[in-house]
Amino acid sequence: MSTEADAPADGATGVDASGSGEPSVAGPPAEPNWLNAEELQVWRAFTLLIARLPTALESQLQRDSGLSFVEYYVLAGLSDAPERTMRMSQLAIFAYAELSRLSHVMTRLERRGLVRREPDRTDGRYTNAILTDEGYALLVRAAPSHVAAARELVVDALDRDQLQQLGAISETIVARIGARLDRETGCRSDCRNDPADPC
Repeated sequence: MSTEADAPADGATGVDASGSGEPSVAGPPAEPNWLNAEELQVWRAFTLLIARLPTALESQLQRDSGLSFVEYYVLAGLSDAPERTMRMSQLAIFAYAELSRLSHVMTRLERRGLVRREPDRTDGRYTNAILTDEGYALLVRAAPSHVAAARELVVDALDRDQLQQLGAISETIVARIGARLDRETGCRSDCRNDPADPC
């Protein structure tokens, strides 16, 4: 129980610390909405998953092809694009990476001759990322063992209904994360890396 000897600091007195005497609009902090036992169990299992799965996939890719997970993802995205070419801004959205991080990834891949960057011939504001023949050949070699790892660790661990549920749950969470980032940055996720549409 609070007593006069336990007088709170200015911010909690209900009086403006500036000395104006006006009542403070700040109230007591809201009680955190703690997780219950069931929610906590699910959360711990999920956080363990998102910690261990990327590590396992990264280890497999490094061992079999010398690629990181994001490097593999970039090569895979370019391989599916028309003429194996994609604007850097669009590739950043595909890889869910900021342009600065993607630029570092591209530099590493360029040094290995796996990709190259060129100005967009139709719009000089953009830079295109292009998958080279060497990059495509490495992707073709890397894909079978990576798909096998994905199947072993995730796909074959679930039945058909569970797999569909995982897809739906993943899409829901990704959409929620995207909406939060849009609010925090004041910029839509589909244009955050676009120099021609800075939101």
